[in-house]
Amino acid sequence: MAKTQSGARIDQDVMELAKARARDRGQSIGDYIAHLVREDADGLRVRGLDAARRFLDEHQAVFDEVEDAEQSASGARAA
Repeated sequence: MAKTQSGARIDQDVMELAKARARDRGQSIGDYIAHLVREDADGLRVRGLDAARRFLDEHQAVFDEVEDAEQSASGARAA
């Protein structure tokens, strides 16, 4: 994957902590930051899927009622 250079202003203590964590993991600062961003993005995806699952758990009956009404109106029968 192609890499690009970026600049950011970070408090010195945060940068020192990032350097230490990257070193502990055997990574460059750039790789460590990329890992954190991917981890955060994956976390957003998981939270979104969990929210969708909770929504369906709470409202599935409404969708079932609509589907049943549509099938009744069209004369279709469930197998």
